[in-house]
Amino acid sequence: MIPDKSWFRGLAATFGLFLVAGVAGDVRASNTGVGVIVGEPTGLSLKQWTGGSKAFDAAAAWSFVDEGALHLHADYLWHWFDRVEGVEGGSLPLYMGLGGRIKFGEDDELIGVRVPFGVNFILDDAPVDIFLEIVPILDLAPESDLQINAALGARFWFDGD
Repeated sequence: MIPDKSWFRGLAATFGLFLVAGVAGDVRASNTGVGVIVGEPTGLSLKQWTGGSKAFDAAAAWSFVDEGALHLHADYLWHWFDRVEGVEGGSLPLYMGLGGRIKFGEDDELIGVRVPFGVNFILDDAPVDIFLEIVPILDLAPESDLQINAALGARFWFDGD
């Protein structure tokens, strides 16, 4: 049995998203985190810092809404480290971003704009962070629709030394 063309487009888009997130900007390996995201959608998460308060993130995940579908997204994020102070054991920046998503369903493919809002707990003494985000999504094709995604995630940060 040969998979339909949606599978191949999804696989190509996944590699493209991770490639863009991994090479954009002036980055080092220690700025790369890989982990999981659980909620809507659920899957693998990647984040790449590009500067002091800016980062790219991407996910290849499964959406459980309706009949289920492959969900790919990539966002550019801005973080504010000075909004929450006095956090024991780490920092708690708030963030928002702008990005896009493609969702490959059985009957159709959705293309939309994401606006993530979140909080990111960055541990001082471990190469791990935890994040919680709420994401309004405006699907533009094949028709307009407004959706809300929400997820909890964690990433392991690689040592660049």
